Amino acid sequence: MSSLETLTLRNRAFARTFSHGDLAGLPKLGTLILSCIDTRVDPAHVLGLNLGDAVVFRNNGGRVTPAFIDEVAALSLLIPRISGAPDVSFTIVLMQHTKCGAQHFADPVLQAQIAERFGVDVSACAITDPRQDLVTDIHRLRDATDLPGGIHVAALLYDVDTGTVREIAPAVSLSDLRTVTKEA
Repeated sequence: MSSLETLTLRNRAFARTFSHGDLAGLPKLGTLILSCIDTRVDPAHVLGLNLGDAVVFRNNGGRVTPAFIDEVAALSLLIPRISGAPDVSFTIVLMQHTKCGAQHFADPVLQAQIAERFGVDVSACAITDPRQDLVTDIHRLRDATDLPGGIHVAALLYDVDTGTVREIAPAVSLSDLRTVTKEA
C-alpha cells in the first residue's frame, strides 16, 4: 500500500466520526505556533492540541524567517476582519527542539552548496544554539515593524529525548519588547 493510500484510508476513518464542521476559522486558543518540520516535533501531539485550537506553521528549524513574518503580517490584517475585533491580539509560540537537523544549515559549505544549486539562502534557518536562536527569533519579530504591538510572543524548547517542553521566554507583547529596546 502506498503512503497516499494509507493517508486516505486514515482520513476515511477520521471522517466517519467527524463532528467539527462548525469550527470557526480562528484558533480557539488565540495562538499561532511556529515549529520545525521534524517528524518528531508535531505540535498537535507535543502540546495536546485539538482541531481548531491553534494555527500551526512549520519550517526548517522552526525559525522566524521573512516569509513567516509576511504570513503573520497578513494574518494581523485578516483576523480583525474575520473576528470583528478592532485590534489584533494573539500569541505566537516559537517552539524549537533539541537534536535539530537544521544545525547542518550552519555549515558554510552546505550553505554555499544550497545557494549555488538552488539560489536559496538557508542561513536564517540555521540552528546553532536552540535557546539563543529562540531569543534571536523573538528579536526578529520585535524588529518587524509591520507587526502590530498587540501580538504576544513566547518561546518553548522541546526535548526530543524526554517529550517535555521548557519555557525559554514567557509571553510578552511586541509593544513591550519594543519599549524595552528603545529604553536600552
